[in-house]
Amino acid sequence: MVSAGPHSPLMGGDKSAAAPSPEAAAGSSVNVSGERAVSQNVVAELLGAFQTISFTELGFAELGDVGGRLGGTLGSSRRLCEAGPGDRRCWFHLDYCASLKNLETISNKQNYKFIQGDICDSHFVKLLFETEKIDIVLHFAAQTHVDLSFVRAFEFTYVNVYGTHVLVSAAHEARVEKFIYVSTDEVYGGSLDKEFDESSPKQPTNPYASSKAAAECFVQSYWERYKFPVVITRSSNVYGPHQYPEKVIPKFISLLQHNRKCCIHGSGLQTRNFLYATDVVEAFLTVLKKGKPGEIYNIGTNFEMSVIQLAKELIQLIKETNSESEMENWVDYVNDRPTNDMRYPMKSEKILGLGWRPKVPWKEGIKKTIEWYRENFHNWKNVEKALEPFPV
Repeated sequence: MVSAGPHSPLMGGDKSAAAPSPEAAAGSSVNVSGERAVSQNVVAELLGAFQTISFTELGFAELGDVGGRLGGTLGSSRRLCEAGPGDRRCWFHLDYCASLKNLETISNKQNYKFIQGDICDSHFVKLLFETEKIDIVLHFAAQTHVDLSFVRAFEFTYVNVYGTHVLVSAAHEARVEKFIYVSTDEVYGGSLDKEFDESSPKQPTNPYASSKAAAECFVQSYWERYKFPVVITRSSNVYGPHQYPEKVIPKFISLLQHNRKCCIHGSGLQTRNFLYATDVVEAFLTVLKKGKPGEIYNIGTNFEMSVIQLAKELIQLIKETNSESEMENWVDYVNDRPTNDMRYPMKSEKILGLGWRPKVPWKEGIKKTIEWYRENFHNWKNVEKALEPFPV
């Protein structure tokens, strides 16, 4: 997310602008300011809170209503556009999990503008900072699908590490007021009992988490060397409408709605903490307003559920059955992925100290999510391939 002023040469009267260069428009599958796998819900939510905010993002990964691959959960959040006056810029790279349909609800907003670009294109990024008066960067851009990272590890390194270095370097040169880097709880690695706080060592166990941990180091180095005002966030799993259905919650929902079985990796006993997208949006707004430069903030929740428990609960809600034998008919156990951490328990006292609290109960959030996918599953092209047990 990048913020730009009202007098930018790129603004004009057109809300959907091409990238400053043909090369940038072509782009690679990278997020500019919004994780490649982040979601569009969050971006739209964030668009209204500050007088000038721009978003750069490639796709949706885990942020649900906050941002995502152009059209993801996090990226299509509406609150940012509605929270107040001022100019907003949404900078997206249209990756496979992106859909412009997820941004239709804000497409007519006067404070919204779409710019297509690529954070790995240093010339495009530099030109953007030169032509737009950018005040704040909220960087969601990333490749985030863990399963895919095992087969595309170099692409994850290129996008998540190199792309982040390009963006933070350009932001520093442009002297932006704040740079928020959106990372993940997965940089800590797994733990069965010990809760991670922000000072815990990074021990990533998969290529995705490793690339995010490495990118954190580049971002943090700009604070250590230049006192450039960076802030890092590490969030639990995010869910909600608009998320590309390669992620576990929308995948299970979509499979069941299409009369297919939930595919469980391994034992299904792995647990995850889930936050609804709008709650994560509020966390980002809190960090933008109150977060201290050079600090790291965990964005976590005590709500935890195993994968098999998640599947059974969704079967109960969608197939309307409480029978254990009937529920087993809707579950298909498949091979586990190379590494699959059992838990990511985090302490979030630092951001709680800033006044943030998750507000959306699980039952409310999952109901809204189920209803959304019933009507909007085909927002993406060739989306059926996302329902396979492993990346196609």
